[in-house]
Amino acid sequence: MTAGPIIYNLFPRLVGPMSKWLPHIERARDMGFNTIFVNPFHYPGFSGSLYAPKDYYDFNPLFMGEDPRPGKEQLSKVVAACARLGLRFMMDLVINHTAIDCPLVTENPTWYRRETNGEVAHPWAMDPADARNITVWGDLAEVDNIASVDREALWKFWTELVLHHLELGITDFRCDAAYKVPGELWKRIQGAARAKNPQVRFFAETLGCRLKEVSAVAEVGFDFLFNSSKFWNFSDQWCLDQYETFRRLAPSVAFPESHDTPRLAQETEGNEAASKMRYAFAAFFSAGVMTLLGYEWGLKKKTDVVTTQPSDLEEPRSMDISGFIGEVNRVKREHEIFNVDAFNLMVSGPQAPVFILKKSWNSERVLVIINKDLQRYQHLYFPDWDKWLEWPAPGGVKDISPEHRMESVPLPLDYHLRPGQVMVLHGIKP
Repeated sequence: MTAGPIIYNLFPRLVGPMSKWLPHIERARDMGFNTIFVNPFHYPGFSGSLYAPKDYYDFNPLFMGEDPRPGKEQLSKVVAACARLGLRFMMDLVINHTAIDCPLVTENPTWYRRETNGEVAHPWAMDPADARNITVWGDLAEVDNIASVDREALWKFWTELVLHHLELGITDFRCDAAYKVPGELWKRIQGAARAKNPQVRFFAETLGCRLKEVSAVAEVGFDFLFNSSKFWNFSDQWCLDQYETFRRLAPSVAFPESHDTPRLAQETEGNEAASKMRYAFAAFFSAGVMTLLGYEWGLKKKTDVVTTQPSDLEEPRSMDISGFIGEVNRVKREHEIFNVDAFNLMVSGPQAPVFILKKSWNSERVLVIINKDLQRYQHLYFPDWDKWLEWPAPGGVKDISPEHRMESVPLPLDYHLRPGQVMVLHGIKP
């Protein structure tokens, strides 16, 4: 069985120099993660934003530290350490835009989109909840990957960039704003990369885009997409509909928080049960799971691509759920059904305080049972769970919950779930 991606996002502004990354990488390994994701480490433009690359072949001074060696050597050392620990290394691939002060803007002016007045265009985004709220990133220049008159040279530049980082040992690429880049370019990049390393993986960042855009991205050959289950209330149908559509295109990755979202501990006022529940759900819902450095400690300050600094790691820690995360990751690795996008069916009613999800994959059947109430116990009475698992006798079903596990599963199941408790019942259909 091939384990799905279990990703630990080492946000580099939160840690600082590359010489300080290894202890966090080792902690991630100890928690059962198999992939380390680092946001852009390239030399940034005037804004200092991680996502405003000025020089793709140079390194952000914040991550160089006092080590006199070139950044390429420092990064190679980190990547090699990951490989020795059995971890893959994922970098951010930002090719929809560059910093506005990137030398490419003047050296290759036809590589960029232009406004009617001839000025370089800036990327922008519309708030899906309010079309009047539009964000324009003035520190960025939008690349014209579609219609540039010098498109061949532009595409060659991006392809060589990926091949360069493959030579450093990098195995995975998170493709920022993947839906804004033409599919033919992704095909070219992926083809060249897979010819060099058949095990390379590409992850499409697709949050906030429409289904048509997601479909176009998936058809290109991405290995994984990121889904939106972080925002689900365990009641509305939209998340399962999205999941069912996505899984026919490519397996997906779920997350309880990311560098783009508020910290979950801030949203829930440091509720440990919420942090445990949301991580377990993400891990058991999708083929892949990702979380952000500091989630295990209940850090509350949102990461920022411009202002976050290592001192933010010193904020008071409201919890330490490292052991729980490690147990969830172990359960995930040991069962194939949690490493694919299996068929999901919501068993519970929309308003029920206890959420019940049935998962089916080949002969495996799973019931994921969650107390949605993060403050109070909830009574679960489930008289016919064996029928939902399609199991003729309950004796062969195991409770594989990450904690509070029962030695045997009674029929009927009459149980008081702790606040936010996640129960997982697993069986193999005869």
